[in-house]
Parts: sequence; C-alpha cells; structure tokens
Amino acid sequence: MAPWSHLPGGDLVSRGLEDLAASRETIEALLASVAAPRLRARGFEVVAPLPDPEHRLYARLAQSDPDSAHSRYNALLRRLTSFESALECVR
Repeated sequence: MAPWSHLPGGDLVSRGLEDLAASRETIEALLASVAAPRLRARGFEVVAPLPDPEHRLYARLAQSDPDSAHSRYNALLRRLTSFESALECVR
C-alpha cells in the first residue's frame, strides 16, 4: 500500500498506477492516466498512461450504466481532484 493511499482518492490512484504498470485498462488506470502529468510533476512513476483517458473513462462508465455515467464520471474526477489537492498539502 502506498504511503499516500490514505489521502482522499488515494486508493483509486494507487490501484490505477498498479493497473497501468500491469497494462490493464480499468477505471482506476484511466483516472491515473488523466492525472499523469500532475503525478509525474510530483515525482510519481506513471508507466504507460492510456491515451485519451477522459473519453475512454466516460465510455467505460456508459457501457455499464448509461443513465448514471455523467454523474459517476464527475464524482470520480472530483475524487481525483481531492487527491491532487491533498497531495499538495503533504508533499
């Protein structure tokens, strides 16, 4: 478990980085890909971020439940933003 995984959204980023390293396209890997530039700027190793992660994330969410895709997409991005903000406070 990463030392920053306790931060809001840290669980998603931690799993996403693991999934990217294992070449798995998951919701978490797509979120880590969205955040890749900011994560790298903070010293994180981001292995092979996925291209066009925002569109792919939305499409993946819409596959399982089109009616809630928009709200789930926004909620995930808010958690990612919370992680990035919290990370700035501790690093």
